[in-house]
Amino acid sequence: MQTSEIEDDKPHEECGVIGVWNCADAAALTALGLHALQHRGQEATGIVCFDGQRFNSQRGLGLVGENFSDARVMAKLPGSRAIGHNRYATTGETVLRNVQPLYADFEFGGFAVAHNGNLTNAGSLRRALVRRGCLFQSTMDSEVFIHLIAISLYSTVVDRLIDALKQVVGAYSLIALSEHSLLGVRDPLGVRPLIIGRLAHADGSTGWMLASETCALDIMGAEFVRDVDPGEIVVIDDRGVHSIKPFSKQERRFCVFEYIYFARPDSVVEGMPVYDARKRIGAELARESHVDADVIVPVPDSGVPAAMGYAKESGIPFELGIIRNHYVGRTFIEPTDSIRHLGVKLKHSANKPTLEGKRVILVDDSIVRGTTSRKIVEMVRAAGAAEVHMRISSPPTTHSCFYGIDTPERSKLLASNHDVAEMARLIGADSLAFISIDGLYRALNHEGRNTAKPQYCDACFTGEYPIALTDLGETDGHQLSLLERS
Repeated sequence: MQTSEIEDDKPHEECGVIGVWNCADAAALTALGLHALQHRGQEATGIVCFDGQRFNSQRGLGLVGENFSDARVMAKLPGSRAIGHNRYATTGETVLRNVQPLYADFEFGGFAVAHNGNLTNAGSLRRALVRRGCLFQSTMDSEVFIHLIAISLYSTVVDRLIDALKQVVGAYSLIALSEHSLLGVRDPLGVRPLIIGRLAHADGSTGWMLASETCALDIMGAEFVRDVDPGEIVVIDDRGVHSIKPFSKQERRFCVFEYIYFARPDSVVEGMPVYDARKRIGAELARESHVDADVIVPVPDSGVPAAMGYAKESGIPFELGIIRNHYVGRTFIEPTDSIRHLGVKLKHSANKPTLEGKRVILVDDSIVRGTTSRKIVEMVRAAGAAEVHMRISSPPTTHSCFYGIDTPERSKLLASNHDVAEMARLIGADSLAFISIDGLYRALNHEGRNTAKPQYCDACFTGEYPIALTDLGETDGHQLSLLERS
């Protein structure tokens, strides 16, 4: 049985992508990078490589280690260039035909694509392509790229890709592999991340990498070079690295939730160490919403850095009052319905001696539906806590994301339907507070949120969507939310 209520009470990133060029055992390096990016998607994984003569592909449902730990599997993926993908589905079923990278044979040769994000006009494009006779093999918006490239009248791979990109709307990072080049693309607003890395070989040659996060470079022993710019196409081939910028320059709107939750703490995102950012967010949260208490307890693991920052700023001791079991997968068997409510204890257990008789501040990164928060509060109270106060290192999640983050419909978001006092009562906490939107921006080295020119995509907190939601329609210039269309 799926632990859906527990798993779904966090936002989920759609996927992680990686590309490797001019490296012996490129598929093995790609698999290592996918291991480092496992947090970005756990439903499926895949690698496509090119050995100079032919493309080879291996895709499967499940984790990276379940698909790429067998030497016999890796032996089927020869070559010095490869791309890989970890999937967490926001569009399409979790079946093998929806596992990336996608591959197709064109008149110019083979072409593989790995995509992170969501296209907000994929539905209308898909309908138009089907009317033209295109046959879709998956239910993913990513396949739109394949068909747009196929019908393009341009001659070169890069020009066909540019032609396709100018027809799509959405937030995306894209890595593609052709017979002669590795390509990386970010959407014009830079909502989704993508970086360039370099690996020096003993013979003096250079290997190149593209990846969602710097932690993937670290595990491969590669050096971080720079972020791919918003709207930039990076072309890596035997002549080196080339940059093409076919879009007009726009203000960056990088996803602020990468700093709060998605990116791995040891990654550096847009020049900012994620670990340091989360500690600063926790410190700002303490300044904004402090309450007298005896102990600061993180909800592991994502709440740990913010709780450390909160503890340092407040002067209250930091303790591991909740212990996470790291050996629980995404599914488990429940013998009877009568113990279903105990499911949260498979992942978290109370450290009773640390909590008993104490006034506890729990620090977590977000509240979505509130189901897990309620069970965590109940567990801490059952361990003997005298008071339980919840502090959240993000503003209230009041709107759904349409740019590659899996969030529930707006009607199911706790903060969309209740004020903070009501939310505190529903999760059973003595008090509840979120960091303010200005406080979040201050923690990320801004004076506050510039309402005239926001520095990040923060639509899940503000409802201000920077990219048109074409498939949902528009009313008076404002995009329809999931709640409004349901």
